[in-house]
Amino acid sequence: MFRKEVLDNGLRVITEKIPSVRSVSIGVWVDVGSRDEQAGEEGLSHFIEHMVFKGTRRRTAEAISREIDALGGELNAFTSREGTTFYAKVLDEHVGQGIDLLADIFHHSRFDAREVTKEKQVVLEEIRMVEDDPEDYLHDLHTKNAFRTHPLGRPILGEPATIEALRRRQLVAFRARHYRPSQVVVSVAGNFAFGPVLTQLATAFGGPWGRGPASGRRLPPTIARGVHVQAKPLEQAHVCFGLKGLPHGDKDRYGAYVLNAILGGGVSSRLFQEVREKRGLAYSIYSSVMCFSDSGLLTVYAGVRPDAAPRMMRLVLGELRKLQAKPVPRAELARAKSQLKGNLMLGLESTSSRMSKLAKDEIHFGRHVPLREIMADIDAVSESQLARLSRDLFDDRYLTVTALGPLKKGDVERVLR
Repeated sequence: MFRKEVLDNGLRVITEKIPSVRSVSIGVWVDVGSRDEQAGEEGLSHFIEHMVFKGTRRRTAEAISREIDALGGELNAFTSREGTTFYAKVLDEHVGQGIDLLADIFHHSRFDAREVTKEKQVVLEEIRMVEDDPEDYLHDLHTKNAFRTHPLGRPILGEPATIEALRRRQLVAFRARHYRPSQVVVSVAGNFAFGPVLTQLATAFGGPWGRGPASGRRLPPTIARGVHVQAKPLEQAHVCFGLKGLPHGDKDRYGAYVLNAILGGGVSSRLFQEVREKRGLAYSIYSSVMCFSDSGLLTVYAGVRPDAAPRMMRLVLGELRKLQAKPVPRAELARAKSQLKGNLMLGLESTSSRMSKLAKDEIHFGRHVPLREIMADIDAVSESQLARLSRDLFDDRYLTVTALGPLKKGDVERVLR
C-alpha cells in the first residue's frame, strides 16, 4: 500500500507497506549534490555525507556504529551529482530505533573540527583510490570532458586542493543553505505500522528547521564534442565515448533505455557480441545511461590492449552508425524490452530498492509511478522511435571521446575522421 504525506514544513513522506517481509528500509533523500556546489565548494556534499557518522550531541561515532550493528542492520549514505541520501535498513521490530538513528545523524551531527581534519585524510585517500582504478578514473575524466566547465562535470569526491583547504564553517554554511524541508523526501518501505511511523517521522523531521535562503537554481549543460587523451603507463587503453542523453522526465526516456540495452546493456547486446564474443578484443565493454533533472549522457566504455584500441573504436562507431541507418529487428526489440522489464522486476524485490524507487519517483516526477505504467511505457517503444532517437542521440555533434592509457591523441582523432 502506497501513501504520501506532506509535513507542516513541506517535507514529503512517501511510504509503501509490504507485509510479506521482515525488514524496513528508511531513506532521507536531499535534492542536493555535487552539481549544486559553487567554485571552491567541490566535494562538500560528499564530505557532509561522511561527517554525519562522526558523532552527534547524543551519540559518539563509536556509539552510532555499535548501535546499528547491535540491531543487525545497515546505516549508510551516498552522494551523487544531484542528490545526497542517508538510509537505514533494519528488522521491522527495530524500525523506531532506525528512524531515531537516522534523524539524529541528519539533524544533530556535531561536525567537530578535529573530526573534519581527520576525515580530510580519509577523503583524500578515497580520491587516490579512484585515481588508481583506471575505469573509475576514466569515467570521472570523461564526465568532466563531456560537460566541460558545467558543475555536472565536477568529480563527486571533489578536488584534492579543495578538500585540503576545507574548514568546518564551510560545511555548516553549505548545509544551512541547501538542507531545507522542501528539498527533502523521506521514504519508507517494508513491514511497519503506518500510524506510529508517521508520528515518529513528523516529530523527527517536522517543525521549523532549515529556514535559510533558497539555494541557486540549476542550469542545463551542453554536451561538448571533442577528443581528450590522458597518457598513462597502463597495460590497457581505456576509452569512453560520450553521446547525448535524456533527462529523467523526457517522454522518450524508455526508448533511450531500450536503445541502451540493444547497444551495450547486456551480454546479448551488439557491442558485447561484436567486440568481445566474436573478436575477443575486450573483457569489459558496455554502454550506460545517466539521466539528470535537465539533461543526460549516454556512455560507451571499453578496456582493450593498446594496439587493439583503433579497431575497437571503429567497431563501436560502426554499431552506432548501424543503429542510425537500419531499423532494429522486431525480435531484437522484443528481447530488449523483456530484459528491461525483467531487470526492473528483479531489482524491486528488496525493501531497499522499493524505498529508493519511492523517493526517486517523488523527486523526479512529483508522484508515485506504478509498475504497470512503467511496463506499458516500455512495451510502447517502437522501431520508429528507436530510429529517431538513434539519429538524434548519436549525432556526431555530441560525440566526446576520452581515453586513458598509452595512446596518442592523433591516433584517436584519425579513427574518428
